Amino acid sequence: MIADFHFSASPHIHFGAGRRDALTGLLRAYGSRVLLVTGSVSFDASPLCRDLLAVLDADFELQRLRIDGEPSPSLVNESVAACRGFAPDAVVAVGGGSAVDAGKAIAGLLPLGRPVSDPQARAEVARTWGVASLPAGPGRDGGQILAAAAAGDLDALVIAGVDPGDLPGGHDALAALAAIPFVVSLEIRTSAVTDRADVVLPVAAVPEKAGTFVNWEGREGSFGVVLEVPGVESDLQVLNRIADEMDVHLGLPDAAAARRELASLGGWQGARESSPPAPAQPVPAPAAGPAVLATWHQLLDTGRMSDGEPFLAGTARPVVARMSAATAAGAGTADGGKVTVATDSGSVTADVRVADMPDRVVWLPAHSRDCEVRRQLGAGHGTLVTLRSPQ
Repeated sequence: MIADFHFSASPHIHFGAGRRDALTGLLRAYGSRVLLVTGSVSFDASPLCRDLLAVLDADFELQRLRIDGEPSPSLVNESVAACRGFAPDAVVAVGGGSAVDAGKAIAGLLPLGRPVSDPQARAEVARTWGVASLPAGPGRDGGQILAAAAAGDLDALVIAGVDPGDLPGGHDALAALAAIPFVVSLEIRTSAVTDRADVVLPVAAVPEKAGTFVNWEGREGSFGVVLEVPGVESDLQVLNRIADEMDVHLGLPDAAAARRELASLGGWQGARESSPPAPAQPVPAPAAGPAVLATWHQLLDTGRMSDGEPFLAGTARPVVARMSAATAAGAGTADGGKVTVATDSGSVTADVRVADMPDRVVWLPAHSRDCEVRRQLGAGHGTLVTLRSPQ
């Protein structure tokens, strides 16, 4: 026999006897509009149908969606488009695999976020927050914040979850932070920011707190506490206390309050934001000698969350430079040999692994032991580098 359980993810899954009786209370935490997803025949033939419809109709604004057949991607997309104007606060799926799978997919695709460029979206958020209006333009991105700091335009900065080693020009980022008169750092563990901060506030790691991620499409993914750690505060709680000290009262003492506010805001009924604009970049075409650098993080690398764990770090992939056989030959090396990858800022030497890659391209791990691409080379994707044999 399977015991009752509650799986806190996106969507939330509640399993066990009596869950139907608890449904009304669960749904009220999300809002007043409910989308009911069922099969095309089985639900209507069930004795559950009349009772559940009566409960939902009495307490909520209800819209029903019948799923006929397997929930293909096109069917799910059409269903999301059909109910977007209704903007449900919660999705209830009842039935067999098709209805439940469709309900889970629809719940994950409904938008939560709103485009700041839309006047109606700004007005809705302003009403929820109890303010007259919101700025019509987006705020600064990370690069713009650092530029403003370096220019002396910032009096204070709250920084959280940022490793300067991951930023282009990490040394410049640290210099920009040093130029800010007052820095507050929210920390899980010691970082390069710690000794540059005026105040360091410890916060909970993701498994120790509840919260919601929202991706660039405005889709939410909620999560609950996995590890109960007495006395630890989430970044939400810390930011709420900082705001209180500044006489800006957010009224968000915990994740439950934040979720109630999101529920009161409801789904976005307007046009979806298009993909983030990313202007095409010119593709480097190096002549003989230079090569184009490709790089990304390995799953296990020298990130701060693996500090002090030598046994886990010992399972990380070895640092190698991957390139085609022709590129290796042009650098005076071969598979199993060594190569030095260099820029004006520094160099990295690594073992060579010949791979099926375009010529004049070399790949290095971004943030691994003895290979810190941004710190050592001052480089990133698409940077031109030189290759040579270290012998």
